[in-house]
Amino acid sequence: MKILVINAGSSRIKLALYTWNDLNCIAQGLVDFGVGAGSAEISLQYHDRVSKTRIPATSYREGLLSALDSLKNAGVITSNTEICAVGHRLIHGGETLREPVVIDEEVKQIIRSFRPLAPLHIPAGLEAIEAAESLFPWAVQTGVFDTGFFADIPPAAYLYPVPYEWYTEWGIRRFGYHGTSHLYACERAAEMLDRDLTSLRLITCHLGQGSSASAIQGGKAVTNTMGFTPLEGFMMGTRSGTVDPGIITYVQKHYGLTVEEVEEILHKRSGLLGVSGVSGDYRQVYEAAKAGNPRAKLALEMYAYRVRAMLGALAVTMGGVDALGFTGGIGENARELRADICRGLECLGLELDPERNAHATPDAEISAASSSGKILVIHSREDYILAREAKRLVEKREKNDVASVKASEK
Repeated sequence: MKILVINAGSSRIKLALYTWNDLNCIAQGLVDFGVGAGSAEISLQYHDRVSKTRIPATSYREGLLSALDSLKNAGVITSNTEICAVGHRLIHGGETLREPVVIDEEVKQIIRSFRPLAPLHIPAGLEAIEAAESLFPWAVQTGVFDTGFFADIPPAAYLYPVPYEWYTEWGIRRFGYHGTSHLYACERAAEMLDRDLTSLRLITCHLGQGSSASAIQGGKAVTNTMGFTPLEGFMMGTRSGTVDPGIITYVQKHYGLTVEEVEEILHKRSGLLGVSGVSGDYRQVYEAAKAGNPRAKLALEMYAYRVRAMLGALAVTMGGVDALGFTGGIGENARELRADICRGLECLGLELDPERNAHATPDAEISAASSSGKILVIHSREDYILAREAKRLVEKREKNDVASVKASEK
């Protein structure tokens, strides 16, 4: 038996295939619809091999089907019927869907209601669910919500200083995002440090196209830098992160920008792209800065400054920090950025070892011997969390079914 894991974005699907018994990842892949109209590029890793193919495809169903056909041709699986569960990463569960769930029509309807809060991610997640239901009607569909990891943060952290009725009547509050990444990173950090997770004060820092950090104390999330939407917090690839809300009303009043225009600018034309004028891709901005582009250099300085400042705030909420873990595509690979971010964190007891940092590959410790707190680089494994929860939910359902049968026989 196998578990298929799906992480659907607005123009791509990440997928992974896990064995049931030992939760071993035997294949990973990416279906990218951003390569040209009417086509998709499928990248797969399996048996120490890498393959890339381009196919005519416009839907998630077509992309998934082609990816699985490739895995069958490679002998990774013999039939789609080997897949007994499909685990989905879903961005928003609100206050209703706090725990991982088996997905049914009621759950899908609740997810649809959150579409205004994540207009790119939620339709993609729903399309992936429907594609998987069509391809694997026998399999159990499960979902893990990004917001779920932050379900228990205290009101002082999740409420905004606006009229209280905005929360009670409109549901406006901090939710937090990247929960599956932060959950794996904190569990892995505890393993690396050989400490009980509940004994640690951790900051997990997920840096990618979207970025956030979480304060985690006693094994529970205290807060997350993202808020009501994934727009709050760090400066990101194309997202602004936190800005003075007065700027929004100012440009609307004095320069005639509409709500839709401001929203599009803050989500898609800000961040590294907006400041550098080069790209929203960190790697391209870094190369431009190395080549002497002053705006690219400024963008990187701003990025590191804003991350550093927010990490300090997170540490204070816990009264200190025992370890800082970098994860995500940028966090794992951008050693220069890690060095810039850590410059100044010595006051928190976090001192970077330049040599360790320069040669680190995840999972690794990069803190200096004299550092009282540890600095770690952790490979993001959201897919493992999704597979683990899918297995747990299926086993729980089977156990409940057996109990129901036994009860009916009495």
